[in-house]
Amino acid sequence: MLTLHHLENSRSQRILWLLEELGVEYRIKHYKRDPVTSLAPPELQAIHPLGKSPVITDGDITVAESGAIIEYLVGKYDNGRLRPTEGTPEQLAWTYWLHYAEGSFMPLMIVSLIMNRIESAPMPFFVKPIAKGITGKVRSNYLEPNVKRNLAFMEATLTKSTWFCGNSMTAADMQMSFAVEAAEVRTDLKAHYPKLLGFLQRIRALPAYKRALEMGGPYSLLGK
Repeated sequence: MLTLHHLENSRSQRILWLLEELGVEYRIKHYKRDPVTSLAPPELQAIHPLGKSPVITDGDITVAESGAIIEYLVGKYDNGRLRPTEGTPEQLAWTYWLHYAEGSFMPLMIVSLIMNRIESAPMPFFVKPIAKGITGKVRSNYLEPNVKRNLAFMEATLTKSTWFCGNSMTAADMQMSFAVEAAEVRTDLKAHYPKLLGFLQRIRALPAYKRALEMGGPYSLLGK
């Protein structure tokens, strides 16, 4: 049977949503983060050498990485609803957003998280101004301009269509869901990006999304 190895408060939540949308029979194995480091437990290394989530096992097959898992599940279990027709502009957009989420936007969110961790980490008083000076430069010269540019790009896309690949929801929207939820933690979407906020409101109203939350347990992204 297909098994999702589900780490709390992680990217595997969107895979759980996809499984619910597909109506696939599956089981879920839960893993807890380390309460001190927030890292995945070492038990996940028994499933995949990198020891991260999401990862699925389907018989003798093991698939890691959200985009690869989505392509595998849609290719095997979807009836054509969650992936646009081959050769269409929507299909090209599907491939783009499937890669964009982790290739372009999430690295910025990780840098933001690291900067916050550095600024809040205990350190000698005489080192703190230096650390804040460095993180401040990274924020002002690199992080903030790139985050704003990417959020404006996503907002503009949803101004033209209801979903990221047109007017029908696809698995690319599931891939993008974690990215937009990460942005929500760090940005006032209501004030500046109403289309992105509307996207979150739409997905959170979906029965399959709600079922995924029930299956996965408490879900909140790591701090700002």
